[in-house]
Amino acid sequence: MQKDYETFVEKLEIGIYEATGIPRENISFEKEGGRFAPVGDRLLVKFAEHDDAWEVCGLYTQELFKSYQNGSPFEEIIKEITDDLNRIKKADIYEKTRVIRDYEKTKPRLFIRLLNADKYSADLQDAVYKTLGDIALVLYMKVTEYEGCVTSTKIRQGMLEQWGKECDEVFQEAILNTYFMSPPRIYRWEQMIFNPEYEGESFMNLGDKCELKKDAMGNCLSTTKKTNGAVAVFLPGVAEQLAYMLDSDFYMVFTSVHEVMIHNDKFVEPEDLQCVLRDTIREATPKEDYLTSRIYQYNRETHKFICVTPLEKDEKSRPPA
Repeated sequence: MQKDYETFVEKLEIGIYEATGIPRENISFEKEGGRFAPVGDRLLVKFAEHDDAWEVCGLYTQELFKSYQNGSPFEEIIKEITDDLNRIKKADIYEKTRVIRDYEKTKPRLFIRLLNADKYSADLQDAVYKTLGDIALVLYMKVTEYEGCVTSTKIRQGMLEQWGKECDEVFQEAILNTYFMSPPRIYRWEQMIFNPEYEGESFMNLGDKCELKKDAMGNCLSTTKKTNGAVAVFLPGVAEQLAYMLDSDFYMVFTSVHEVMIHNDKFVEPEDLQCVLRDTIREATPKEDYLTSRIYQYNRETHKFICVTPLEKDEKSRPPA
């Protein structure tokens, strides 16, 4: 199996070179755990060089190999890759990121994403972020958006110095932007399964008719875009509104970076939730979407988020990726 995978990756490099003309020395493989491959093996394709930067496309080779094993023709895989590369080139991302030097132009594009602080520790070394337990709230700039797919880049510490801005001020701007870019929504599982057009339920505005489940089942919180929607619980006023609607403090179960389950803390124990979360992650959460195995709580009196469960044994023994 390993030999087949290695042969596939090598064939992939040759196929990209033959289809695009990108030199072989500009196509490199990085094993999972490397700085540019924290959650899976990647083929890094450098497709454009500038005076001060390279443009690079990262391909998750394990996913491509699985698709190949499941019957996708190799020629179709190469075509999808070349189509993606052409789309990225046309997006002119390099020129659009150059505005990053101007804070006033960058400010409306700032937003926050959640990452696992341990798994992405190498890439976060010079990034702008804040941590809560093992969750990193990371500052990004939106570069482009095409058919609901956002291209973004992390903001590095050096940019704060260049802007002459304090971290808290920039973070406040980004949190507010994130709210308006993708407002929070409550999603009902039964609606999501049977109604493809279901867009969730608004609960933050006066007059919204949304009731939360106060029993042990919990409520699924995300955003209108759903992608990276777990950040919703940290957006302005959201936790306060959830606590008000539940008339209780609540636990947060981050089943992935895309959503978080909100549970009334009167009816469940964090240890039980952690067991359920462990099973969910093992059975249903792609590793690139993993956020945390720990349970968090919001206290409505202090308005604070805290981690209420320790690391799992296997996490303690496993070095960060």
